[in-house]
Amino acid sequence: MELEYFRMIDRVAALDLDGGTIRCEADVPDRSPVFEGHFPGYPLLPGALMVETIAQASGWLLLAASAFSQMPFLARVVGARMRREVRPGQRLAVSATLLHQGAGYAGAEGRIELDGDPVAEAELRFRTIPFPDKGFRDVIMEQARRLGIDPDQYLEAGAGA
Repeated sequence: MELEYFRMIDRVAALDLDGGTIRCEADVPDRSPVFEGHFPGYPLLPGALMVETIAQASGWLLLAASAFSQMPFLARVVGARMRREVRPGQRLAVSATLLHQGAGYAGAEGRIELDGDPVAEAELRFRTIPFPDKGFRDVIMEQARRLGIDPDQYLEAGAGA
Protein backbone atom coordinates (compact mmCIF):
# COMPACT_ATOMS: atom_id res chain seq x y z
CA MET A 1 0.00 0.00 0.00
CA GLU A 2 1.26 3.48 -0.85
CA LEU A 3 -0.20 6.49 0.90
CA GLU A 4 0.14 10.12 -0.14
CA TYR A 5 -0.26 13.16 2.06
CA PHE A 6 -3.96 13.85 2.47
CA ARG A 7 -4.12 17.61 1.90
CA MET A 8 -7.43 18.01 0.13
CA ILE A 9 -8.28 21.68 0.75
CA ASP A 10 -6.27 24.36 -1.06
CA ARG A 11 -7.97 27.55 0.14
CA VAL A 12 -10.60 28.65 2.61
CA ALA A 13 -12.75 31.23 0.82
CA ALA A 14 -15.12 32.05 3.71
CA LEU A 15 -15.54 31.02 7.32
CA ASP A 16 -18.64 32.15 9.24
CA LEU A 17 -18.79 30.90 12.82
CA ASP A 18 -22.06 32.71 13.53
CA GLY A 19 -23.68 30.82 10.66
CA GLY A 20 -21.61 27.68 11.30
CA THR A 21 -20.40 27.45 7.70
CA ILE A 22 -17.20 27.23 5.69
CA ARG A 23 -16.53 27.49 1.96
CA CYS A 24 -13.32 26.13 0.48
CA GLU A 25 -11.67 25.44 -2.84
CA ALA A 26 -9.90 22.25 -3.86
CA ASP A 27 -7.91 21.93 -7.07
CA VAL A 28 -7.73 18.34 -8.28
CA PRO A 29 -4.15 17.81 -9.48
CA ASP A 30 -3.49 16.94 -13.10
CA ARG A 31 -1.30 14.04 -12.02
CA SER A 32 -1.28 11.83 -8.94
CA PRO A 33 -0.34 8.22 -8.19
CA VAL A 34 -3.98 7.77 -7.15
CA PHE A 35 -5.01 8.17 -10.79
CA GLU A 36 -2.63 5.44 -11.96
CA GLY A 37 -4.89 2.87 -10.36
CA HIS A 38 -8.20 4.72 -10.38
CA PHE A 39 -8.49 4.17 -13.32
CA PRO A 40 -5.71 3.50 -15.87
CA GLY A 41 -6.52 5.51 -18.97
CA TYR A 42 -9.61 7.10 -17.38
CA PRO A 43 -8.50 8.88 -14.18
CA LEU A 44 -11.19 9.71 -11.63
CA LEU A 45 -11.07 11.09 -8.09
CA PRO A 46 -12.19 8.21 -5.83
CA GLY A 47 -15.43 8.70 -3.91
CA ALA A 48 -13.60 7.99 -0.65
CA LEU A 49 -11.36 11.01 -1.34
CA MET A 50 -14.43 13.14 -2.04
CA VAL A 51 -15.72 12.21 1.42
CA GLU A 52 -12.27 12.98 2.85
CA THR A 53 -12.38 16.41 1.18
CA ILE A 54 -15.73 17.16 2.84
CA ALA A 55 -14.34 15.86 6.15
CA GLN A 56 -11.34 18.17 5.92
CA ALA A 57 -13.48 21.23 5.16
CA SER A 58 -15.67 20.28 8.13
CA GLY A 59 -12.56 19.80 10.25
CA TRP A 60 -11.31 23.33 9.57
CA LEU A 61 -14.73 24.66 10.58
CA LEU A 62 -14.65 22.62 13.80
CA LEU A 63 -11.11 23.76 14.61
CA ALA A 64 -12.09 27.41 14.31
CA ALA A 65 -15.33 26.85 16.25
CA SER A 66 -13.32 25.39 19.15
CA ALA A 67 -10.79 28.26 19.02
CA PHE A 68 -8.21 25.65 17.98
CA SER A 69 -8.54 23.90 21.33
CA GLN A 70 -10.02 20.61 20.03
CA MET A 71 -8.75 18.40 17.21
CA PRO A 72 -11.53 16.72 15.20
CA PHE A 73 -11.10 13.15 13.99
CA LEU A 74 -13.53 11.58 11.56
CA ALA A 75 -15.51 8.96 13.46
CA ARG A 76 -18.47 8.10 11.25
CA VAL A 77 -19.84 8.66 7.79
CA VAL A 78 -23.59 8.83 8.42
CA GLY A 79 -24.34 8.97 4.74
CA ALA A 80 -22.65 9.93 1.50
CA ARG A 81 -23.67 10.28 -2.10
CA MET A 82 -21.51 10.72 -5.17
CA ARG A 83 -23.43 12.38 -8.00
CA ARG A 84 -20.86 12.78 -10.78
CA GLU A 85 -17.31 12.06 -11.78
CA VAL A 86 -14.41 14.30 -10.88
CA ARG A 87 -11.49 14.39 -13.30
CA PRO A 88 -7.93 15.68 -12.92
CA GLY A 89 -7.49 19.43 -13.30
CA GLN A 90 -10.94 20.43 -12.05
CA ARG A 91 -11.55 23.06 -9.33
CA LEU A 92 -14.06 21.98 -6.71
CA ALA A 93 -16.12 24.19 -4.40
CA VAL A 94 -16.43 22.53 -1.01
CA SER A 95 -18.75 23.69 1.75
CA ALA A 96 -19.69 22.44 5.19
CA THR A 97 -22.21 23.34 7.87
CA LEU A 98 -21.88 22.59 11.56
CA LEU A 99 -24.82 20.51 12.80
CA HIS A 100 -23.81 20.17 16.46
CA GLN A 101 -20.77 20.39 18.68
CA GLY A 102 -20.15 19.41 22.29
CA ALA A 103 -19.27 16.67 24.78
CA GLY A 104 -16.39 15.38 22.67
CA TYR A 105 -18.41 14.93 19.48
CA ALA A 106 -19.47 17.08 16.56
CA GLY A 107 -21.56 16.67 13.45
CA ALA A 108 -21.35 18.38 10.09
CA GLU A 109 -22.77 18.05 6.64
CA GLY A 110 -20.92 19.03 3.53
CA ARG A 111 -21.11 19.27 -0.19
CA ILE A 112 -18.82 19.43 -3.21
CA GLU A 113 -19.84 21.30 -6.34
CA LEU A 114 -18.27 21.63 -9.76
CA ASP A 115 -19.32 24.66 -11.79
CA GLY A 116 -22.37 25.02 -9.52
CA ASP A 117 -23.52 21.43 -10.01
CA PRO A 118 -23.56 18.93 -7.12
CA VAL A 119 -20.77 16.36 -7.12
CA ALA A 120 -20.94 14.78 -3.66
CA GLU A 121 -22.62 15.20 -0.27
CA ALA A 122 -21.93 13.66 3.11
CA GLU A 123 -23.11 13.84 6.70
CA LEU A 124 -20.26 13.16 9.11
CA ARG A 125 -19.57 12.72 12.81
CA PHE A 126 -16.31 13.63 14.50
CA ARG A 127 -14.67 12.80 17.79
CA THR A 128 -13.06 15.94 19.21
CA ILE A 129 -10.21 15.78 21.72
CA PRO A 130 -7.79 18.31 23.18
CA PHE A 131 -4.54 18.53 21.26
CA PRO A 132 -2.06 16.00 22.69
CA ASP A 133 0.72 18.60 22.72
CA LYS A 134 1.53 22.17 21.74
CA GLY A 135 3.78 21.10 18.84
CA PHE A 136 0.94 19.29 17.06
CA ARG A 137 -1.39 22.23 17.63
CA ASP A 138 1.24 24.62 16.22
CA VAL A 139 1.55 22.48 13.05
CA ILE A 140 -2.23 22.56 12.56
CA MET A 141 -2.35 26.32 13.14
CA GLU A 142 0.40 26.84 10.55
CA GLN A 143 -1.56 24.74 8.05
CA ALA A 144 -4.61 26.89 8.80
CA ARG A 145 -2.62 30.03 7.97
CA ARG A 146 -1.49 28.45 4.68
CA LEU A 147 -5.16 27.90 3.77
CA GLY A 148 -6.20 31.46 4.64
CA ILE A 149 -7.50 31.01 8.20
CA ASP A 150 -6.00 33.28 10.85
CA PRO A 151 -6.09 31.16 14.03
CA ASP A 152 -5.24 34.19 16.18
CA GLN A 153 -8.55 35.78 15.18
CA TYR A 154 -10.42 32.85 16.75
CA LEU A 155 -8.15 32.62 19.78
CA GLU A 156 -8.64 36.31 20.56
CA ALA A 157 -12.41 36.06 20.12
CA GLY A 158 -12.48 32.97 22.36
CA ALA A 159 -14.70 31.15 19.88
CA GLY A 160 -15.94 27.89 21.28
CA ALA A 161 -14.09 28.43 24.55
